[in-house]
Amino acid sequence: MVVFILIDGLRPDAIAPADCPNLKRLIARGAATMRATSVMPSMTLPCHTSIFHSVPPQRHGISSNVWSPMARPLPGLFDLAKAAGKRSAFAYNWEELRDLGRPGSLDLALFRSTAYQADGDDIIAAEAARALPGGGYDFAFVYLGTVDTAGHYYGWMSEGYIAQIAAADRALGVVEAALPADTVYVLQSDHGGHERTHGTAAPEDMTIPWLVAGPGIRAGHTIAAPVSLLDTAPTIARLLGIAPHPEWEGRCVEEIFV
Repeated sequence: MVVFILIDGLRPDAIAPADCPNLKRLIARGAATMRATSVMPSMTLPCHTSIFHSVPPQRHGISSNVWSPMARPLPGLFDLAKAAGKRSAFAYNWEELRDLGRPGSLDLALFRSTAYQADGDDIIAAEAARALPGGGYDFAFVYLGTVDTAGHYYGWMSEGYIAQIAAADRALGVVEAALPADTVYVLQSDHGGHERTHGTAAPEDMTIPWLVAGPGIRAGHTIAAPVSLLDTAPTIARLLGIAPHPEWEGRCVEEIFV
């Protein structure tokens, strides 16, 4: 099983000062980079559309947190997984992400509108931990949105923001504890932030953590090659044993594999 966990708004330089032992343990036992890059505009919905469809906003056309249909549609990761006979699940707490896959692409969708409350990631993690084991899923995406909310409320790198990373890490631990030992984890952010905002081309907004850990993945490895969030879908496709779509612009990060 491949589980993709995204912690919205997580800056890589916030990991060291945060109380996040689960995340730090994943980094230590996997292949990681703290210098992966986001896309412009570095906002949640454009970034997620790029993550799942492996094309920049200039191609998919979503440039704000308001969804619109693509002028030139192409299938995303959920869609290709469904076409390949894979079972996919999605647990999330920010409703605007509902269109990452086409209707019919998911076998399980769990949404709770909790991204704007301090314990919101705990709630969605508990739902995921209850529903994912034993469901026969090949791929699951778990979205944790409260760190971004804390950044907007307290400011990125503030005490309140760093404290919320610890809360998201506890949610990560709940999901991990419920899943088999041979689960492969992909974990990243979509963007960073500065002051109380993001969306610019500043390094604080554009630099994100990106890691993969589990069987068949190099342990304790720092990824040397440049990584973009466009590379996530092709890499997960490789982990699932399916071919990437020919119009995807990212690449599989081959360096992570043993």
